[in-house]
Amino acid sequence: MQRIRLRYTKRGRLRFTSHRDFQRAFERALRRAEVPMAYSAGFTPHPKVSYANAAPTGTGSEAEYLEIALTEARDPDKLRDLLDESLPTGLDITEAVEARTSGLADRLTASVWELRLDGVDPAEAERAVEAFNAADAVEVRRKAKNGWRTFDARAAVAGLEVASGAASREPSPEAHGETTAETTGETNSPQADRSSDQACAILRLVVRHVTPAVRPDDVLSGLRAVADLAPPVAASVTRLAQGLFDEETGTVTDPLAPDREAVTAAPADRSGVAPAAVAKVLVPEGPA
Repeated sequence: MQRIRLRYTKRGRLRFTSHRDFQRAFERALRRAEVPMAYSAGFTPHPKVSYANAAPTGTGSEAEYLEIALTEARDPDKLRDLLDESLPTGLDITEAVEARTSGLADRLTASVWELRLDGVDPAEAERAVEAFNAADAVEVRRKAKNGWRTFDARAAVAGLEVASGAASREPSPEAHGETTAETTGETNSPQADRSSDQACAILRLVVRHVTPAVRPDDVLSGLRAVADLAPPVAASVTRLAQGLFDEETGTVTDPLAPDREAVTAAPADRSGVAPAAVAKVLVPEGPA
């Protein structure tokens, strides 16, 4: 059985698709592309697809991940092209790599988000960010299935800053490599589809994946609580990257890199498909 890990996006209006909507669209794409999927056992077999930490509905993303199991070996690049052609524009498969290591979900410990605040002056946003970062704790409330829940939104935030420059329609360079908690420079958003004539503040957020999960809208609620920052329109939110967070360097690394390195190191057989192998995942050492 071959396992393939895929990176995909949610761009433009398709950021409003729910995770269940994507699941249905992806399973249709698997059938259209005639992918030899492995299925679960039982009375109602399902294709073996493992989804990892999907972005909330309404947010865009350049870094969503899943893993599929195949009954026959396939070239990852050709498979990526077939699946990408079978999905609607906006749900784009950007990378495919054969799984050679275990624990993809364990490598998704933090996310990098871009928050576009139309109608907010960058100086005002800077003051709010400073107040948020200076706070020891920022309690926010979120409505859950069992009622309202209060939790600290500050502890999970590894980095929050106002990014310089204007947003554009092209994906951020950081979305395809390492991203730091102290990112500076121009901001490039794949979903900057609003007018840039008015004031606009763009925030760069690095948040750890904890329980309860702290979402970008929770951080916006925290900014409202500590500095009364209230954007006149809903924020446009995009996940630029997610991966393993190094506490010492403040970097979020590419979770597919260990698999890519293992494929490069392993020799290919005559069919052109490298034999199955298991590579040790190198985890950056954090502070003791």
